[in-house]
Amino acid sequence: MDKANPSQEKAATWASAKGFFVGLTVLCVAGAAVWFGYVQFFTKGLDHLPAKVCDGTVERDTVKQVLPSARSAEEGSKRQSSGEDLTFYCHVDTSGDASLWGEARIRPLSRADWLESYQESGDGSRLSRASVDGIEALARSDDKYAAVYVPCVPRSVDSADASEDYGVVTRVYAEGDTEATGEALEQRLTDIAYRLSEHTYELAECQNSLAFPEELPRYENG
Repeated sequence: MDKANPSQEKAATWASAKGFFVGLTVLCVAGAAVWFGYVQFFTKGLDHLPAKVCDGTVERDTVKQVLPSARSAEEGSKRQSSGEDLTFYCHVDTSGDASLWGEARIRPLSRADWLESYQESGDGSRLSRASVDGIEALARSDDKYAAVYVPCVPRSVDSADASEDYGVVTRVYAEGDTEATGEALEQRLTDIAYRLSEHTYELAECQNSLAFPEELPRYENG
């Protein structure tokens, strides 16, 4: 039997090795494509939302810090009535059953009474609080909610009867799983509630002039 030429054996070995690496490369590329497709289809739902949701009031990135990744997501908002009866609604829903919703309305309510209502309704768990220039914010991560009060005398109220006993009262809740927890969740929910409050303040054409800070003071360790 003829012995194989060493050069032929070397060529055959090289061809075999080359085929192996080509096959491995193809598998890696295919695997990366499958993974990329999975990520894009099953986890990027929030990325497909507008850059600002809820009538352009809330940054999408802030929402992403609250809600976990999902295959799909949708958002919406609604304005109901006007003046002292004005209410603004906002929601973000995901295919993973996690959701975020907010409600901001004009109420004939003082800041002191608003604070008292939350302190009395608590179950004893820690309630975070921040305030600046008459604006109050409260949050409780155990219940996944935040609330904000902004003094506002709506344009529809006669100036002779106007008082500080009107305000934009905002509540924001997260339902289902959340991306953030604890104080980080409280802060993100409060940031969203603050933006909804500012938007509703403008919609109501509040008579008292109020300069909104860029953001509310951070909660301690938040």
